[in-house]
Amino acid sequence: MIIKLKPRTTINEISHLTEYIVSLGLSLQTIEGTSHIVINILGDTSKIDAKSFYAFECVDEVVRIQKPYPKVSKTSPQKTIVTVGQANIGDGSLTIIGGPCAIEDFESFDNIAKTLVEYNLTIMRAGVFKPRTSPYSFQGLGQEALDIIKAVKDKYNLAIVSEITDKLQFELLEPYIDVFQVGARNMQNYELLKALGNINKPVLLKRGFSNTIDEWLMSAEYILAGGNKNIILCERGIRTFDNTYTRNTLDISSIPLIKKLTHLPIIVDPSHAAGRWDLIEDLSLAAVAAGADGLLIEVHHNPQTALSDGAQSLKIEKFIELVKKCRKLKQCLDSI
Repeated sequence: MIIKLKPRTTINEISHLTEYIVSLGLSLQTIEGTSHIVINILGDTSKIDAKSFYAFECVDEVVRIQKPYPKVSKTSPQKTIVTVGQANIGDGSLTIIGGPCAIEDFESFDNIAKTLVEYNLTIMRAGVFKPRTSPYSFQGLGQEALDIIKAVKDKYNLAIVSEITDKLQFELLEPYIDVFQVGARNMQNYELLKALGNINKPVLLKRGFSNTIDEWLMSAEYILAGGNKNIILCERGIRTFDNTYTRNTLDISSIPLIKKLTHLPIIVDPSHAAGRWDLIEDLSLAAVAAGADGLLIEVHHNPQTALSDGAQSLKIEKFIELVKKCRKLKQCLDSI
């Protein structure tokens, strides 16, 4: 971390600032330039709030060199590979996860599960508790959905991804769920993140509606700081100035950027990015081309009658066509 001091800073002001830096357990170097004095702080500054230095009137600018998320940061070429059932997310392969926004009944859920298995897809999304914008919208089946999950898991040996909205749900969900999803609304639910850091199951962490890359990675740091290294990041689109045609804007640039900044795998949710089924294919192919480790896609047997997110759900036939195209594209990219 580098601190640039204002012109005409007094010796007393510098003394007070350096004493504070030393009190933090850090060392420093003072460099006198022709117009400014610069203090180079040495040591682990990842846990230091850079803004705290602006409390000193002599401070003109603070530049952070070390990222505030040391456990998440990429410090070597080694990547984190998260094993979910039969899939290894982050190993260079493409993992496609499909399923309904929310479980509605056994028959439709079983029908989608059967299709996934037929096409060698081993992870299924399954909404149990659904945080909705309106309190009058369908909120999920709760315990009834868990009973359906158990029956389908036992039948097809699929791994299940489902959203957890409160740390109090952990004991209820844990026997049924293989990956805990943290939705966009809960990306900065720090008590939930800390609780998930204390478990030994994968966590799929979605980016918040309007959160920066650094804020997203800081949320991942909460989980890693607790000891849970099995984190999958999920880009699901962010809010921009225009939502006339899409629900969100898919930040494709986040995929290569995340791979430069961190060792964690990243998948993309084109369903929530688009908010409409007819754009999902193009966004999915773009995500694969950009290097995503996987896709999370909403699938429904009859989207017109879906109780949640029908407009952004693919019919089963369309989903399978997309799976085939994504696999072909991945093969082409791997051969380059």
